[in-house]
Amino acid sequence: MSEPSGSLTAVVVSGGKQYRVAPGDRILVDRLKAEPGSELKLERVLLISDGDATRVGLHELMGQVVRARVMAHRRGPKIDVIRYKPKKRVRVHRGARADLTALEILGIGPAKDEAKPAKAPRTSRAKAPSKPAKAQAPSKPAEGQEQPEE
Repeated sequence: MSEPSGSLTAVVVSGGKQYRVAPGDRILVDRLKAEPGSELKLERVLLISDGDATRVGLHELMGQVVRARVMAHRRGPKIDVIRYKPKKRVRVHRGARADLTALEILGIGPAKDEAKPAKAPRTSRAKAPSKPAKAQAPSKPAEGQEQPEE
């Protein structure tokens, strides 16, 4: 992979892999649930470098995102896995293709505060009626019956 153009670069995580990106770059990442043409935010930013200034760490990168546009969904090249043991009649052939998403990096910077729906205040639930208590033995014996001794 070639060096990103421009002085503003970032390292982001997508699908457990790290990518060094700059505005205008196009990258292939593991398949994301997003429609082609939609924009998304990569919020796991590990590093931002702007010329000589480099920012690393959770506190310095709080609220920083990388904005990207989904270009297309593709499939990677076929990978053949062949296992062969001579004189043993062992020949196993398996193949796989990765599902990928092509992204175009639009920008790097702080997340724009969009109108987020305010969380509804938490209301207390109405308590379910409790089970009736088991009937206790009567404290007074019925007439003609003796009270058992303890």
